[in-house]
Amino acid sequence: MSENTNGSEILSRYCPRIDFDSYDDFYANYRCNVPENFNFAFDVVDEWARIDPDKLALLWTNDEGAMRSFTFTDIKRQSDKAAQALLSIGIKKGDVVMLILKQRPEVWVLMTALMKIGAVCIPGTFQLTQKDIIYRCNIAEVKLLISVDDKELLNNIGAALPECESVKTVAVVGNVIPAGFLDMRAEIEKAAGDFTRPTGSAATRTSEPMLIYFSSGTTGMPKMVLHNHSLALGHIVTAKYWQCVQNNKVHMTQTDSGWAKFAWGKIYGQWICGAAVGAYDTEKFTPHGMLDALQRLRPATFCATATIFRFLIKEDLSGYDFSFIEHTGVAGEPLSPEVFHQIKEMTGLEIREGFGQSETSVMAAAFKWLPVKPGSMGKPAPLFGLNLLDEDGRPCDDGIVGNISITAADAYPQPGETFLGKGQSGVPGLFRGYWKDDDITKAAWYDGVYHTGDMAWHDADGYYWFVGRNDDVIKCSGYRIGPFEVESALMEHPSVLECAVTAAPDPVRGQVVKATIVLARGFSPSKELERELQNHVKRVTAPYKYPRIVEFVAELPKTISGKIQRNLIRKKDSGKEGV
Repeated sequence: MSENTNGSEILSRYCPRIDFDSYDDFYANYRCNVPENFNFAFDVVDEWARIDPDKLALLWTNDEGAMRSFTFTDIKRQSDKAAQALLSIGIKKGDVVMLILKQRPEVWVLMTALMKIGAVCIPGTFQLTQKDIIYRCNIAEVKLLISVDDKELLNNIGAALPECESVKTVAVVGNVIPAGFLDMRAEIEKAAGDFTRPTGSAATRTSEPMLIYFSSGTTGMPKMVLHNHSLALGHIVTAKYWQCVQNNKVHMTQTDSGWAKFAWGKIYGQWICGAAVGAYDTEKFTPHGMLDALQRLRPATFCATATIFRFLIKEDLSGYDFSFIEHTGVAGEPLSPEVFHQIKEMTGLEIREGFGQSETSVMAAAFKWLPVKPGSMGKPAPLFGLNLLDEDGRPCDDGIVGNISITAADAYPQPGETFLGKGQSGVPGLFRGYWKDDDITKAAWYDGVYHTGDMAWHDADGYYWFVGRNDDVIKCSGYRIGPFEVESALMEHPSVLECAVTAAPDPVRGQVVKATIVLARGFSPSKELERELQNHVKRVTAPYKYPRIVEFVAELPKTISGKIQRNLIRKKDSGKEGV
């Protein structure tokens, strides 16, 4: 790995000050310069190739144990050719392209190429069904769809195409290319070499659209979360100050390329900071498959979802080496204190939580200067003006639950103007609205404030504690009960692998607490276990918070990004009564 740079060559262009003495110093003095024509592909990827041609960008492995490495020069060369290939297919600035590529190396190449020509990228997970593909392609007016050669996925795409009028071309990355589909690797290979940065009307501006993520859809149809080119700069805080990535060292975030966590942990902030990205391209997650991949990639910094850590604590980790991991993070869903303590006891790793959404970069975190409070998401990131607001828009006192809100969101994207309006980039890391849905945007973003819909409270030290989505908070006999606290209590019991706490309707109390539980290996459903779990919650939280209904299931309903869909549990339970 290259040792020619200290990692600040590019970072210092956008951050006047990089090092801070404390969290308070960081929060008060962190600044990020956002140029009018920033383009991550040219200004970061190609710049690293120019400054340090041998610098490692990507270290890749798969289930079979194959290993490949790519320098920034490799990514520049391949993305130049990919940009030429995309142009030859008919893709131009402003066109929308969907990528469903798992973690093939082409993900990084094609995302970089799309930025170079100014096209809009929609990452998608390989778990998309025919219905999902039709919905996304039509509402986003996708022109080109590029897929991995997964048989089931290709069947879904083929079945969806007759109803996807905007899709002109489907290309495939892999060895099996169905009739009528393009071989994307062959198209890239035969394309011309260097791609010159466009000028004039073809050039990209920071304020122009770059990326659309479909929201997880935990409470309805997925929304189109629109980001411009400043998103990459917003993720400097994510990568450097929460994940603590290091120049010329590998960072690994375990996620599919279709999830917003990919933007958080596998490309933007990491490459700006000079770190290499570690990629485990798995066909199906298994704890030991991922543990083996960790041994091959040996990342200095590691981040995963709470779900992954919940599975790991049920495994024997004694035979694995974790000494190379210097920093560990978790995001996607809150991590219960019990999982935190068990991981630390089993591996020595202290997991630092981060909080954010598909709409943002990291909003709050257990930043590197802060002592960890297990179960807390830490303290607010700078620039966002993060606060907890009550129903009247007033800041909440310590201990009072409020809506997590970004109060610095004053550059509102105006309807009828090109995505942003007034040419403003807005706060780096904050989305620019829900594309093609002004009503939903206005419902969340008004009076210069973006209301996330996530509820939390803060303690006297300024730490934030997640409660749940606004719709998930349970109102029982005058009490407001946050599902995460009850879930954390249940996770302390050795029988519980996963759980979801929801409100079930009750004729007397209005709502009662229900726990839907997936049991760990070696445990079976029984009335005795049900009572044991109820009494356990009474002991570790409060008697009024215990689940009056307990249901044991084989699996929990989840979005394609792995988040638990509590709304589906509530819908299924409508009409049922508590006991």
